[in-house]
Amino acid sequence: MRATFPAAARLHRPSEYASALKGKRLARGALFVVTTPRNASTDTELVCARLGLVIAKRFAAKSVTRNAIKRVIREAFRQKRHELPARDLVFRLHSKVGPYTLTQLKKQVRSEIDVLLKRSMQ
Repeated sequence: MRATFPAAARLHRPSEYASALKGKRLARGALFVVTTPRNASTDTELVCARLGLVIAKRFAAKSVTRNAIKRVIREAFRQKRHELPARDLVFRLHSKVGPYTLTQLKKQVRSEIDVLLKRSMQ
């Protein structure tokens, strides 16, 4: 099966983000927290997992850093999307990013995201 990332696999509305952020926490790592809504979606039944990202400027000051983090998370999610249960997942950066090179940062983020995605499958 082809690993794509269509618009249907993303969160778009602020209400979708709010519902997931107020929901239950699935997993927590050194940099990220993964949350999902407490109850199933009432307006439409989800067909696949959907991704939302909250990468705050206060934790990653440079836009280059924030964008690199987002790209790595989207790519990891894209590759695992078909294995995940059909629910909304919001990845939120919760701690300050250290003084890493972009290569080091991408490796650290990818390893943590892979672990968090595996935990959120259960």
